[in-house]
Amino acid sequence: MKVLRTPDERFDGLVDWDFEARYREVFAGDGTALRIHFVDEGPRDAPPVLLLHGNPSWSYLHRHMLRGLAARGHRAIALDLIGFGRSDKPADRRDYSIAAHVDWVDQWLVGEDLREITLYCQDWGGIIGLHVLRFHPDRFARVVASNTGLPAGEGVNETMQRWLDFSQSIDALPVGRLLQTSTCRELSNEELAAYDAPFPDGSYQAGALEFPLLIPLQPDNPGVPMSHETWEFLASWDKPFLTAFGAQDPIAFKPGSHRKLQRVVPGAAGQRHVVFDDAHHFIQEDVGPELVALIDEFVRSEVRA
Repeated sequence: MKVLRTPDERFDGLVDWDFEARYREVFAGDGTALRIHFVDEGPRDAPPVLLLHGNPSWSYLHRHMLRGLAARGHRAIALDLIGFGRSDKPADRRDYSIAAHVDWVDQWLVGEDLREITLYCQDWGGIIGLHVLRFHPDRFARVVASNTGLPAGEGVNETMQRWLDFSQSIDALPVGRLLQTSTCRELSNEELAAYDAPFPDGSYQAGALEFPLLIPLQPDNPGVPMSHETWEFLASWDKPFLTAFGAQDPIAFKPGSHRKLQRVVPGAAGQRHVVFDDAHHFIQEDVGPELVALIDEFVRSEVRA
């Protein structure tokens, strides 16, 4: 397996990004070692809040939430999925699959031996994170699903077809521009540059370019059976499960992903589910402080109970 690693200097001096880089080694199916990057802030003896990003972002998306959660006494951890951020990037698109991503996060989770986790997952962070939840239910205490879902072969709507057509027509995604078109607030030039930083050129984007094809939308998509298995698991998950969506998100909110999660997951019953009127797909950029307050309240109210 050919593996690319973004030069460290690409991450020097990024605005609002002064976190210590931490790494753990995981292994691909052929035995290739891959370095996975994460940020770990706040008191180490506090139960962790695990923040999982989607495509084509990285843990920079969680920078304000990391600080906010740590300031409220939480241990806040943001992971870079393999192929993104400071994590290693297999260069061949065929090296990426949902099962591979789940396995890489699984290896990292067990290696860090995290327990009593609050999972906050957005976009692909939800697809991957909810599968990992199924394999390690005893390690998780609660879930916040945010602008995410778990497609299981229901078909491709117009928004997703446009994304599929666009993403597969180019050799390199305009990452910063994509972030800007999916946030309500205006990102600065420095912030846009930070989102572009992990990808010196299109050769580093194999994971980002392959992700759209991996979304298990089509009935014959290879990821559909795994989704069905995880939905069966979620139908028995009675620990607290909260949804927090942005009303401007055409990918997850407008198709109603939050409603299916609320309907199927027993732990979602009676929760104070939230929809933020002025938040788009990359909700962390639009309402980061509000998400911090929501997670803090969610964790503390459950701990008190």
